[in-house]
Amino acid sequence: MSVETLDMDELLRLVPTVGYGDDAPADRRGGALHLSAVLPALSAAIGHPTPTKVHADPKACQRALGLPDAESAIVVLVDGLGFWNLAMRLGHAPYLRSLMNERANQRPIATCAPSTTVAAMAAFGTGTCPGLTAMAGYTQLEPASHKLIQLIQFKDALAPKPANPHIPVPPMVDPLDQQREETVFEKLAAQEVRVTSSGLPKFSKSPLTEAALRGTDYQGNVTPRDRVLAASRASRTPGLTYLYIRDADKVGHNYGWDSEHWVAAFEHIDAQLALLKRSAPKGTLIVIVADHGMVQTDMGQRIDIAVEPQLTRGVSLVGGEPRSLMLYAEPDERPEDIACRWRDYLQDRALVRTRDEAIADGLFGPVCERVRPMLGDVVVQAAGAVTLVDSRTQGDKATHLPSVHGSQTALEMDIPCLIDMA
Repeated sequence: MSVETLDMDELLRLVPTVGYGDDAPADRRGGALHLSAVLPALSAAIGHPTPTKVHADPKACQRALGLPDAESAIVVLVDGLGFWNLAMRLGHAPYLRSLMNERANQRPIATCAPSTTVAAMAAFGTGTCPGLTAMAGYTQLEPASHKLIQLIQFKDALAPKPANPHIPVPPMVDPLDQQREETVFEKLAAQEVRVTSSGLPKFSKSPLTEAALRGTDYQGNVTPRDRVLAASRASRTPGLTYLYIRDADKVGHNYGWDSEHWVAAFEHIDAQLALLKRSAPKGTLIVIVADHGMVQTDMGQRIDIAVEPQLTRGVSLVGGEPRSLMLYAEPDERPEDIACRWRDYLQDRALVRTRDEAIADGLFGPVCERVRPMLGDVVVQAAGAVTLVDSRTQGDKATHLPSVHGSQTALEMDIPCLIDMA
């Protein structure tokens, strides 16, 4: 692959549904070439193969991803750093550029659908999929209350903001009850394997960490340098270390992934990763992945559901995010009718499926009966640079984000899996 000759039109195509599990079709990214396979593969690489409900053979995942054996490994998840976002900015990243010169690192793997942080973190942490983790979007239905919950803080998505933002809002649902799959970290810890997380102190006991990434010895540090060095120190003992870097996603949402601000953040990320390589003990396996990529939005293709009667008719709640919606039908409304109206209106600007169609296509991976009612009656993935917003419930900033993610284009779904050895 030559990163200098990328076809942007090709990057913005809608990619096929990604398969889950080790038996997924080999002609599409999925199976072991998937974010959910990374921790099972690493468990095998450090000598403690840990199967999951989706990946029954961790050694097969290790072989497919090309991970060498090592006593100690560090996995870095860079939030929002998609494979093609990375490839198109390699001139700003000498360390990552050196990794991308290796043939083994020149192929992307896939994230889950929807390609968004809460779904991907849970799929990563458990080695499974949204259909099992009950984390399938930024907001989704809580069936008992028939309210939308936001799955970063696990709070009522439509409740007014508290008068004092410094007082934490208690979770609407228990993260441990929402996401019941055992994490790979928990399984390794039960085998008395050292498992360490390095991140911001405020994420130590956050609802998302508790739901998706529980089971580690969490070490919180304020500065990026201290977080990198903490990960390096932890790796002196055999086991697995997890390091989270959030800046690409945060800056991308605020300024756009093709902005000067994003490039500056990207350069800083590259410096952190280079420091990790220099400071990690010799023989430590380093694997760098992401939860999703990002697309630049086009305000000319922004569709506000609130002002389109054809789109609001029969819809009780709108969950998900601007690139991947979950529509919940009003009582006695047929999902097929809602889907038909949305298809007629959107044409080729989005892929519209009923829940049954999306599940049959494998969109969420295997789906358990507890999770099924949490998923939208109709599921909508935006194409190109389209965003689908709802000004009735979303603030002005949320409806005008310069870069977003969640759908199934290559820019959003393709993520790196870069392998290095200290």
